[in-house]
Amino acid sequence: MSLQDPVADMLTSIRNAQIMGIQKVCMPHSNLKSEILRVLKDEGFVNDFEVLDAGKNKKKLQVSLKYYQGRPVIEKIDRISRPALRIYKGYDQLPLVRGGLGIAIVSTPKGVMSDKTARANKVGGEVLCTVE
Repeated sequence: MSLQDPVADMLTSIRNAQIMGIQKVCMPHSNLKSEILRVLKDEGFVNDFEVLDAGKNKKKLQVSLKYYQGRPVIEKIDRISRPALRIYKGYDQLPLVRGGLGIAIVSTPKGVMSDKTARANKVGGEVLCTVE
């Protein structure tokens, strides 16, 4: 199955799993997805993730979702930049998500990082998604 936007598919899988109250969700692996999940883990939005071997030189990502008092920690997760319309911002123009309570995940020349880290390093890039 060929996917047009694998990052949007990953975000949708996470969103749907949290609506259903599922603890773990699996999806195909890519380096970009791993980096996005690393940022989500560092910022406390997911418990953990691991790369599993699916055989025939294929890998899968297994994400352990986080809940607090029975409610998902991720209230809203949206794709911003997409293959048909890339959104690039300088470090001083990065979106402030929910007054600083949420994060924007940015792909920069120094790697994938949160908007707070990008502002601290004074580096801009492609705004991949926002998480509240």
